[in-house]
Amino acid sequence: MLEINDIHTWYGDSYVLQGVNMEVGDATVVALLGRNGMGKTTTIRSIIGLTPPRKGSIKFNGTELVGMPPNQIARTGIGLVPQGRMIFPSLSVVENLTMAARTGDKKDPWTLEKVYETFPRLKERAKNKGNLLSGGEQQMLTIARALMTNPDLVMLDEPSEGLAPIVVQEVYRTIEKLKAAGQSILLVEQDFGMAMSVADYAYIMSKGSIVYGSEPQELIDNETVKTQYLGVGGDGEL
Repeated sequence: MLEINDIHTWYGDSYVLQGVNMEVGDATVVALLGRNGMGKTTTIRSIIGLTPPRKGSIKFNGTELVGMPPNQIARTGIGLVPQGRMIFPSLSVVENLTMAARTGDKKDPWTLEKVYETFPRLKERAKNKGNLLSGGEQQMLTIARALMTNPDLVMLDEPSEGLAPIVVQEVYRTIEKLKAAGQSILLVEQDFGMAMSVADYAYIMSKGSIVYGSEPQELIDNETVKTQYLGVGGDGEL
């Protein structure tokens, strides 16, 4: 579905992504792990076109994305759940959701009713403005908003960031439901245990490059790699 081949991305004069290669298959969950500042969010921004690569190829369902503006990339079928949530605080829950609605040619599209079934709390808070929601509710709204675009691929950038452990568990129950429904997901995450609980495959990024890739259990068992590149502690966070 998503094929990233040798992309190189700069922030101004800073050379951030230095030849990244990775893939996300159809109906799979791929986790992208690494310490802070290694280039994970830049990878997400490169895919969606917010920080375009200067070199390399990103193909989605056979379509070359490099050179396309972000709005066109989104229309190819990629939904983004950005780091920091970035909902529209002055709009209500229902307004945040409906402004993103795009059914496309899906046989069983995400609709407002379907979103409310998956996120009943959002239905309860439908008329509340975004700035009146809790952090967990805002994260649910951000995920739901991405789903309302009916994407083939959802990219989640640090979905557990800043959330209480019980809320993180709720977020991951939602991700598990999406996985069971066959939704393709690219997950950038700091919570190692949670990421491994849903991933079909995991990549590790260090200093702007992919340095490791394997199925989750292989990574869980590899203490050397976890210590060298992740510094995973007893709490399972990077």
